[in-house]
Amino acid sequence: MAKIKVAAIQMPTVTDKMQNVRTAGIYLEKIKDEKPDFVILPEMFCCPYQTQNFPVYAEEEGGPVWQQLSEYAKQYGIYLIGGSMPEKDAEGKVYNTSYIFDRQGKQIGKHRKVHLFDIDVTGGQTFKESDTLTAGDHDTVFDTEFGRMGVMLCFDIRFPELARMMVNDGAKAIFVPAAFNMTTGPAHWELSFRTRALDNQIYMIGCAPMRDESAGYISWGHSIVTDPWGRVIDMLDEKEGVLLTELDLDYEEQVREELPLLKSRRKDMYRLEKLCK
Repeated sequence: MAKIKVAAIQMPTVTDKMQNVRTAGIYLEKIKDEKPDFVILPEMFCCPYQTQNFPVYAEEEGGPVWQQLSEYAKQYGIYLIGGSMPEKDAEGKVYNTSYIFDRQGKQIGKHRKVHLFDIDVTGGQTFKESDTLTAGDHDTVFDTEFGRMGVMLCFDIRFPELARMMVNDGAKAIFVPAAFNMTTGPAHWELSFRTRALDNQIYMIGCAPMRDESAGYISWGHSIVTDPWGRVIDMLDEKEGVLLTELDLDYEEQVREELPLLKSRRKDMYRLEKLCK
């Protein structure tokens, strides 16, 4: 049986960047005896989620946070989806970026958030990532001994084309560092993960920061795993903690055979084209 153990760390985010990195390390030490294959951290796990913070906290690839995440992956022998952090490129552009490391600490993937979170909900949340962030331009998949996996970031999950693109590229599970808020969370968090899982007959793993009522941006929390039948396998509440669960890839294949949605697509009628790589 092809089973994968995954852990989502729902942790707090404080203003001290490296303290957040140390907190991730404390959790990795706590769960090491569980021997997870994949560990995922929350979106902007080391940076308070406010647009003005992103350029201030931004680092180039290979910076101090990157180095410590790489070391954690190697130390604990895990695939580490490093949540996300502000990444600064050589031109000074800032991205919401997730780095992916293999069991030896080598970077094997990097996802820059494709869809920036620019919303203005009447009676709810207003937020505009594009004030300080630049959008990425491609989907992200990476290879493991279990097969190919995908990573997207938060708002990306609302766009079915991106998830389908990853499945077309062979993804067996999609990891989603995310931070839905107190408006979008209760309305769409669980629904989004169940829908993308059902659409694509795939496991979806979402990891959010814990809820901090005193923060400038309040996270919904509720880190989640949904299965290829569209069911919630497990979900946390808003508090700090770890979601540990197993993904059964044989079950995923069974669902895809018994209810052949992916095979039954009418490619003579429609197709999804990749314009960027």
